Amino acid sequence: MARYIGSQCKRCRRHGAKLFLKGERCFTDKCAFERRKNPPGMGPIKRKNKPTDYLLQLKEKQKLKDIYGLLEKQFRLFFERANRKKGITAQNLIDLLEARLDNMVYRLGFAMSRKSARQMVRNGYFKVNNRNVKIPSYIVKIGDIIKIKDKYANNASVQNAISLSKQRGLVEWVELNEAEKAGKLLRAPMIDELNLPVNLQLVIELYSK
Repeated sequence: MARYIGSQCKRCRRHGAKLFLKGERCFTDKCAFERRKNPPGMGPIKRKNKPTDYLLQLKEKQKLKDIYGLLEKQFRLFFERANRKKGITAQNLIDLLEARLDNMVYRLGFAMSRKSARQMVRNGYFKVNNRNVKIPSYIVKIGDIIKIKDKYANNASVQNAISLSKQRGLVEWVELNEAEKAGKLLRAPMIDELNLPVNLQLVIELYSK
């Protein structure tokens, strides 16, 4: 399966926004974006012409893809699925992205980044409703129980991630049972609750052409 293997910090610098792709490092003074906010390369890019509407839309799409760690084909499939559902397409898209198993593992505090969460899911760390699931894109339904397998429950990286997430607080739409090393999705989050540095309307406009 194709995957991005370049620097995560360069993504933030390229977008000119902090996307929190490196977990705990993003909260320290080691964060590359805080130290060097100019785009990666030889130096700051001086654009003479005003960016086109297409370029602005493309940049917002790339930013959202990078936040959730998706490639183009995966992202397009999620958009098409969201567009087919009743309701507001932008909200439908966020519902699907947030319900991915790798994102839920991250939201529950079992991993410090979505990238780490994705690797843990692929390595078989979790059960959903007592069934083994190794597919990061698996869509978690409201009320589904996500549980760490017993043999991984005392893993040092998992314990550290849970401890750090407790300090910062979990999002309101998930519930964690720390004693059982399990959690669940309580409801779909609203767009405003996510504080995403993305203009979702531009993303929808790009794919609606």
